Amino acid sequence: MNYEEKAKELARLVRAGDVVIFSGAGLSTESGLQDFRSKNGIWAHADPARLASVGALECNYDEFLEFYKARLYVPDEVKPNIGHKIVAKWEKEGCVKGVITQNIDRLHQRAGSVNVWELHGSLEPIKCHSCGKPGSNEDFLAGTPCKYCGGHLRPSVVLFGEMLPQRALEAADELSGSCKTFIVLGSSLVVSPANYFPRQAKMHGAKLAIVNLEETPLDGIADITVHEGIGAFLSDTEKYMRQQ
Repeated sequence: MNYEEKAKELARLVRAGDVVIFSGAGLSTESGLQDFRSKNGIWAHADPARLASVGALECNYDEFLEFYKARLYVPDEVKPNIGHKIVAKWEKEGCVKGVITQNIDRLHQRAGSVNVWELHGSLEPIKCHSCGKPGSNEDFLAGTPCKYCGGHLRPSVVLFGEMLPQRALEAADELSGSCKTFIVLGSSLVVSPANYFPRQAKMHGAKLAIVNLEETPLDGIADITVHEGIGAFLSDTEKYMRQQ
């Protein structure tokens, strides 16, 4: 299929409903955020096991804090892009039944998506690593200790050395095993469980579409693969939905 045929086919699948969206960092790059694994991504210039880990939080907090302040904290001027907005629109219209995301930026929710499952947690809310009580964004960014126990404040992300949230994993497993169409947006699909859920969907008979600038290891089993910008392709898909 050429580009136009792929957009028309995806439009047909989305209109049929029971769609699950799986998003990675490539979706948020169109809002101006860095991705992780490309040659210019965050991990190209930083060691995640050292900087985004429980060990760094507990033993090297200053470096941990500077990493999150400089690289990962989402400023207010970063807004959901057209891809986030189209996904939210499709959910509101009843076509998308859930979003599984590797992203921690909450741009899906800010765009209006409701049923969002965050595999890697999120930057908010801020909490104390020691006592678990809430803290403020301002105190975290200033490096202020927890006002309850004096412990280190942290975002609610899943750090290296921590387990992924069980409820999100269970919901993602249920969604991917029961959908009719599974759409990957901006994930390299090189790590688990990111590469499990698309396979799970295919095993249960779903159509698989992958929209990512670079090739992924699962392109060979996908029904639709698009190596173009996500916002532009979803905009074209949306256009053809209105024509059908």
